[in-house]
Amino acid sequence: MNIRYKTVTIWNENDWSAAAPLYDEALPPQGRKTARHIRRILDTLSGALHLAEDPSGETAAMAVTGDLPELGAMLIDYIAVRGTMRGRGVGRGMVEYLEKTARQNGKRAVVVEIEADPTPANERRERFWTSLGFTRTEYVHRYRWVPEPYRALYKPLREDAALPLVGEVLFRSITAFHRNIWQG
Repeated sequence: MNIRYKTVTIWNENDWSAAAPLYDEALPPQGRKTARHIRRILDTLSGALHLAEDPSGETAAMAVTGDLPELGAMLIDYIAVRGTMRGRGVGRGMVEYLEKTARQNGKRAVVVEIEADPTPANERRERFWTSLGFTRTEYVHRYRWVPEPYRALYKPLREDAALPLVGEVLFRSITAFHRNIWQG
């Protein structure tokens, strides 16, 4: 499938309008940031919005990423694929695009956090990430502001990545990113 990718680092209502329906479809309201928070990620240069368009120009996938400077890593904060496009390699293609973008920006690794409760949906998510070469950490993190627990997974992009393989350390950086966005 011929997918065209785009990374946005400056807020644009048209780009958000293309991403928002997928974001709303894939993520429950209690577990996601508002458009104001997503805009803050871009306005503070803390991350980017990424779009994948199918050949008809429809948005097939979207992602929001953040910068974890102390780790030299990119955080995949959210990723969503249009329901009708799931199971067709679009999510895999988006992650590959994000890895390429991270490498081009000098990042040593990519980190993602996923829900840790042992549900079938969460287990499918973990299988997806590990099938892409991500390694699961054992530590389970509990945020004060959301009820579900999370686990970090990481993927080195270079041999010298030297990431701390301990989930608690990864979550210090992830939490600092979230705190910056939510407190603004």
